[in-house]
Amino acid sequence: MNIETLRVFCDVVQHQSFSHGAKVNEVSQSAATQSVHRLERHFGVQLVDRTKRPFVLTPEGQATYEGFREVLELYDSVEAHVRSLRMEISGLVRVAAIYSVGLHDMSRCMQDFMRRFPKAKVRLEYLRPNKVYDAVLKGEVDLGIVSYPTPSPELSVIPVRLEPMVVVCPPDHPLAARKSITAEHIHELDFVAFDRDLIIRKEIDRYLRQRSLSIHVVMEFDNIETIKQAVQIGAGISILPEPTVRDELRSKTLAAIRLVSPELLRPIGVIHRQRKVFSPTAAKFVERLQKVQSSAEGEEAAYA
Repeated sequence: MNIETLRVFCDVVQHQSFSHGAKVNEVSQSAATQSVHRLERHFGVQLVDRTKRPFVLTPEGQATYEGFREVLELYDSVEAHVRSLRMEISGLVRVAAIYSVGLHDMSRCMQDFMRRFPKAKVRLEYLRPNKVYDAVLKGEVDLGIVSYPTPSPELSVIPVRLEPMVVVCPPDHPLAARKSITAEHIHELDFVAFDRDLIIRKEIDRYLRQRSLSIHVVMEFDNIETIKQAVQIGAGISILPEPTVRDELRSKTLAAIRLVSPELLRPIGVIHRQRKVFSPTAAKFVERLQKVQSSAEGEEAAYA
């Protein structure tokens, strides 16, 4: 039994997919299947019930998964500690990010990181905010990138940036000609909102409530891309993080107006488990993330 077999098994279970578990470990699907078979032969029991779609774990499989996950976390901590003594920037960093961080932003960071540290690898997946927190707490990823990061006894937060929130509307909307407005300008307008359970919706609602303002919510969605599409067809205006609409501003399919007196800002941060040994590779990735974001903000300011 080797550590790679344990890791493949845990990744297959985590993603509930032999093909996905194989892909993240850069092995064939057949090799991933053989890894699970090898474990089943070793223990003499069935670990995965393949008669269901997607497959489910047997009680023995669940116990095996939970135990091996602890073994892998301990192994990774020991490896991180040994590498830290040599300050070697190599190995894998597992990252989960919310969708609205943006493919462009993360691609830029990952390309910069791997160019500087060719022995290192980054495994990135996009998840809903609650799933990012779960993945970090369960040790399924090393780092989570979220908006409005919330520290807890189990989680620490590393700030990355503050994003200005802007009012977004079609280019022919009466507000589009303005460079900045106060929240009073959107009082009782038709509004395309985030779902009520998302923290960004709660923060926008609080911002308006503090000013005794109301909006007419005509649609609610759980993601920024759908909100942008609804605004483009004239369903209403919205409030979105400025970096998420830069492509639309360049193509002139949307207009964005700054909110002032006061600004509304969305914090972005990295969450990680308390007391987790931070490998030099993970630490460098966070450092590059902060530097690349600062550089990108400078370029956008110059562009504006």
